[in-house]
Amino acid sequence: MPFARLAAATTPTCHIGLGLAAVGRPGYINLGRDDDLPEDRTVEALERRTHQLLDAAYAQGVRYFDAARSYGRSEEFLAGWLRANPGADDVVVGSKWGYTYTAGWTTDAERHEVKDHSVRTYDRQRAETAELLGDRLDLYQIHSVTPDSPALTDKELHAKLAEAAAQGVSVGFSTSGPAQADAIRAALAVTVDGEPLFRTVQSTYNVLEPSAGPALAEAHDAGLTVIVKEGMANGRLADPHAPDALRTVAGEASLGCDAVALAVILRMPWAGVILSGAATTAQLASNLHAPVVDLDEEQLSRLAALAEDPRAYWQRRGELPWH
Repeated sequence: MPFARLAAATTPTCHIGLGLAAVGRPGYINLGRDDDLPEDRTVEALERRTHQLLDAAYAQGVRYFDAARSYGRSEEFLAGWLRANPGADDVVVGSKWGYTYTAGWTTDAERHEVKDHSVRTYDRQRAETAELLGDRLDLYQIHSVTPDSPALTDKELHAKLAEAAAQGVSVGFSTSGPAQADAIRAALAVTVDGEPLFRTVQSTYNVLEPSAGPALAEAHDAGLTVIVKEGMANGRLADPHAPDALRTVAGEASLGCDAVALAVILRMPWAGVILSGAATTAQLASNLHAPVVDLDEEQLSRLAALAEDPRAYWQRRGELPWH
């Protein structure tokens, strides 16, 4: 499995990856994005921004890069960077299918993405991804599985995914919504010819929304690589939006709120890769301080008290505007 290369890495940032959701398209829901990105958000401008982030991440030891069909041109930008950096053959590349980008490179579209987990969408998007990433694709994930997703029961789809796995592409899934734990456990039960289908799970987990933790531990124990997304809660855990308790602990650690928030996740024994969603190289550098954050039990207890009811958390996330 390609993720074994991450486990074998020797750099201190080997467990932090870079997600491209915030820079592959002009509009996204992260707080503070109006300040993070330039007013000029042409394709060329965001491609340069993405390549700068990838350069900085690789130079600092990051070896997992995460894209998606719905992240605008993230696969295209990543593919261009890989072509320009043929020596970066130790990079593990993941992408996702299941959402179609529909914003037309605008920030004020009525709908920015449309979800569909059908076989027809898989076939179309798999071909689109293959055209861009070719044999550099290591991991292909179903995007945002929920307990009622047809992707959990569609045997034809499972056979297609198993075929991709037989051809050397690891198959995984991501989750979203207040019932992530139920979706994870349902996915763990999916088999093809008696063998588990999925090799990775990517879920939202942070100090505000830790409800998937026990299920992620079960997935880890079952042999899946766990990838954590939205560790910064779409900017809610970064200055100037961070809760007072997080700001206080960050002050005690003399590091940024983002580094502390990600450090909490790094402590989880089941966490394989934690994604940075940085939109600037400064944010990335700050995120990469997470491995050196040393938190005591009293500080961890204060941060644990920030947890919200999952339904309230996801309702608020759904209300975040596209910037």
